[in-house]
Amino acid sequence: MAPRLPTADDLRRVSGQLGGKASDLMSQMQGSQAWTSIFRPGSIFRKGYTDSPRNRSYVIMNSVLYHLHPVKVKRHGVRVSYTLCLGGLSFFLFILLTVTGIFLMFFYRPTAAQAWDDIYILQTEVAFGLLVRNIHRWGAHLMVLTVFLHMARVFYHGAYKPPREFNWVIGVILLTLTLLLSFTGYLLPWDQLALWAVTVGTNMMGFTPVFGDQVRFVLLSGVEIGTDTLLRWYVLHVLMLPFVLIIFLAVHFWRVRKDGGISGPL
Repeated sequence: MAPRLPTADDLRRVSGQLGGKASDLMSQMQGSQAWTSIFRPGSIFRKGYTDSPRNRSYVIMNSVLYHLHPVKVKRHGVRVSYTLCLGGLSFFLFILLTVTGIFLMFFYRPTAAQAWDDIYILQTEVAFGLLVRNIHRWGAHLMVLTVFLHMARVFYHGAYKPPREFNWVIGVILLTLTLLLSFTGYLLPWDQLALWAVTVGTNMMGFTPVFGDQVRFVLLSGVEIGTDTLLRWYVLHVLMLPFVLIIFLAVHFWRVRKDGGISGPL
């Protein structure tokens, strides 16, 4: 006797049984201590989640990435024509510069005898080396521009007024750090353009009243540009200034949220 082929009803019944077992297993997992310790209340992965304004707020506040955005956004704040996304572009360029900078660090040694040779080899022999270096260089120029335009937009819209005056000061500090990052990166290629640019810049700082000579001595690590100067500026460029900038970025983002989000139009 030939075996009976499964009918559509049989397939639906088996599928329903498998689906029920999978649902029971998922329910047990969502009720376990390990699961509830990972996913906080209000998460869409928690057992018994229902779509409500309260739970939507929980999803935003308890997510690793979503918490960077406010629970509610003002209508004008989502218009690209209002902010031109200049703050977001500045942060994106900082991430881009960090990634490309790490790539360049693999092929660079901050010594007077090897710096220029490393840059030359990077541009001529390393795969995509010239492309990455140009992205890093032009990204630095664009970041200076976007940070400046972002502050101009904030000033034009009066977003520096109470209660946002403290965040305006943070923005000025971030602009200063951006300029310092761009300037400290100038010396690293160790070519004639870099040497003379740093010479002019440090000589200008040397005319600072009262402690100008001390400032110039600290920046050059001596009385003239040398290997110690290159090493000092390299550490400033890849470690100290980015670390300080990240701290002020975190404070800046936090205050934007705490001060009521993006300011309204005039």
